[in-house]
Amino acid sequence: MVSIDLLVPARNELGEGPLWDVAEQRLYWIDSLGKSIWSCNEAGHDVRWWPVPEHIGSMALRERGGAVLALRNGFHFFDFATAKATPIADPEADRPNTRFNDGKVDRRGRFIAGTMDYEEKRDNCGLHSLGTDGRTQQLDHGIICSNGPCWSPDGKTLYFADTWKKTIYAYDYNLATGAATNKRPWVVTKDPGAPDGSTVDAEGFIWNAQVYGNRIVRYAPDGRIDREIEFPVRSLTSVMFGGRNLDTLYVTSMARAINGVPPKEAEAGHLFAVKGLGVRGLPEPRFAG
Repeated sequence: MVSIDLLVPARNELGEGPLWDVAEQRLYWIDSLGKSIWSCNEAGHDVRWWPVPEHIGSMALRERGGAVLALRNGFHFFDFATAKATPIADPEADRPNTRFNDGKVDRRGRFIAGTMDYEEKRDNCGLHSLGTDGRTQQLDHGIICSNGPCWSPDGKTLYFADTWKKTIYAYDYNLATGAATNKRPWVVTKDPGAPDGSTVDAEGFIWNAQVYGNRIVRYAPDGRIDREIEFPVRSLTSVMFGGRNLDTLYVTSMARAINGVPPKEAEAGHLFAVKGLGVRGLPEPRFAG
């Protein structure tokens, strides 16, 4: 039987990017507008918190220790001991109205993250790759709000959502070069809601949080809806499998007001754990740079 439990009453303004680290057996997530990184153990205990200097879109842990962050003003390394962020590169330094948003690490250790328009209206944003050598390349452009990058289990298909185009795209992904080609619409989501953060399970199915739609949807590799899980809050933002057996789906949400109206649900902005799904996730790679 599927259960949905409130794990951490974080009340994040914009909770995002749950990340389960197999090595540490810990969950990380962020509060994008609250400018902070959060972490807890499998049971939601031992909660820790670190401030960051700018709005944060996503993060990944590094093989060398610490993390790599996608902040408002580009990619940074982060030291948990000092809470210091060190700039690496800002591929959109000429676009003051954009900020970095969702990102993940590919099977070769590159960090892929996209940007979003602060007003969430203009399609002036890009999808960028940070290589292990610290160099960046732009993989796509013409995006309003980047979300949900994740890969098929073999790493050869990249899935990526433009939230306000209500579309999840698929690309052919070259693991050797990091190039993303043959972009095509893979899923156009139905109302209410729009595609936000995603993860891929061990069977190659994609789980997507539908922001403002109070549901999580599992899609088959052919784009067919396999399962829908109704949620007690509308403003879901992202999902990630974790736990000792990688069979708990961790879910972030947001408590920020929309057009001046705060969410009705007392649980908005909290971290949730979904159990009893009968499937497992895949270990997330660390950034190799």
